[in-house]
Amino acid sequence: MKKMLKTYLLNLLTIALVFSSCKKFGDTNIDPTRSSNLDPSVQLSLIQLRFSGDLNVNERTTFMMTMPLVQHISGPYSNRWGGIYFRDPNIMGVLWEDSYGSDLVNAVDAVKRTTNIPDKTNLNAICRIMKVYNFARMTDLYGDLPYSEAGLGIKAKFDTQEEIYNSFFQDLKAARAQLDGSKDVVKGDLFYGGDINAWKKFASSLHLRLAMRLVKRDPAKAQAEAQQAFNEGVFTSNGDVCKLDHEDIQNPYEDGKGNIRGNGVSASFFNGGGIPGRFTTPFLDQLRVTNDPRMKYMVKYYVDIPGGNPLSRIDLTEPLVEKVGYVGVNPGSYIWDGYLSNVTVEIPGKGPYTALNNDQKAQPANFLLRFNAPFLHLTYSEVELLLAEATVRFGPSFGGTAASHYEKGVTAAFQQLSFFPGGPTVPANEISTFIQGNQLIAGREIETINKQMWITLFLNGPEAYANWRRSGFPNLIPAVGVSETGESLTIPRRFEYPFTEEEQNKENFQKVLPALGGVDSWTKRVWWDKE
Repeated sequence: MKKMLKTYLLNLLTIALVFSSCKKFGDTNIDPTRSSNLDPSVQLSLIQLRFSGDLNVNERTTFMMTMPLVQHISGPYSNRWGGIYFRDPNIMGVLWEDSYGSDLVNAVDAVKRTTNIPDKTNLNAICRIMKVYNFARMTDLYGDLPYSEAGLGIKAKFDTQEEIYNSFFQDLKAARAQLDGSKDVVKGDLFYGGDINAWKKFASSLHLRLAMRLVKRDPAKAQAEAQQAFNEGVFTSNGDVCKLDHEDIQNPYEDGKGNIRGNGVSASFFNGGGIPGRFTTPFLDQLRVTNDPRMKYMVKYYVDIPGGNPLSRIDLTEPLVEKVGYVGVNPGSYIWDGYLSNVTVEIPGKGPYTALNNDQKAQPANFLLRFNAPFLHLTYSEVELLLAEATVRFGPSFGGTAASHYEKGVTAAFQQLSFFPGGPTVPANEISTFIQGNQLIAGREIETINKQMWITLFLNGPEAYANWRRSGFPNLIPAVGVSETGESLTIPRRFEYPFTEEEQNKENFQKVLPALGGVDSWTKRVWWDKE
């Protein structure tokens, strides 16, 4: 992986420089002839690497917004945007600005370059899948957006999310059918190394994920699309997961230098000397009430040293758990809220230490936040949990019972912790004991399944946020208190568009407002998030 990333570094820098001046959407719909010499396989590498390696996007979209919104983390001042619903379109707009300025314009361009090219049919199919994957993250957060005209050198119209999703399903089916192991060898693929069969499974599994988005809006279509995805062949083991193994580099904001090789989500926890995010009380309660053994693996205490490298932190877990148990931070609260008195503990091999308030708020384990931690794009655990829910909703046509899919999904979630360098291999008896104590209960299956999805999607904030909105579980209670903007406290349902879109694409922007009740508000819902 390191060799592949370094091999493409100079080429990625070239592409980044080509598009670095295109930060506004009105500028990024460029004529592809301006970059006619770019290699689409290198564009593929850049798209894949930036998705989880870009610090600017991942810090704001994941760490500042979606992880606090879905109540995975709380505590730092920089969690206030998603934690206390501090409305700031500039923060919400970073994904839009940066994605249309690089990832999406490259995806559209790479697809165009490889269309109807006989020796690039597999590359074309993979680029089409990546285009869907990147646009899915966008539309699931914002709703209607420029899709069909994106990258055409014009001020693009907004497509409705319904139109976009219909296009997603068509494109994924066509791309999967086009993939052929006897055709061109794909270079630059950082996800699967050009493995065509793996890409077929990823296309179908992504199809399943997107199909299940529609369970509230259009159950019949959700069922039909989910069934087709399953029939085509989704993930069947942890060996199929889509992940990117990052390098041990703390990414800076200057991605133009090529430093997007580390895990951008991990870097956001330690960027700028800030306080790393703490687990929320609801998340710890979920682990506690179910006797989840992941508590002892995922949840740790460390001497509070803002910034730096996670591997340099001093572990206080054993002595602090013995004295105070596992303590989280309430949603929407800062780490200094609920201030805890000092506790003196004995650190094995180091002697006595006085643990202060910040030391006594539980954090994600080092292995989860290493800069070379993998980013899990789509997992076997998620697929099996989706199949479990599909079976509950639509009947036994997905290759097993709801219970069997649920058990496979939970087992895979435990096992995927070993993907992380230094991560645990959870003993089989701990997994089976947990499953026996947390089986599906009639009438509450969907709730139980999606509470497990909430855990398995930890560190993938945008996807966890989307799954919570589509399923309604877990039942998150809005943060208590008064927001800094004076607005009523309710968990937002979408991201607002950036100001630059209203300024530079005003005519098309105004056409999308009626569907939002005339106001671009984050309390409105995207199309599939039917109330």
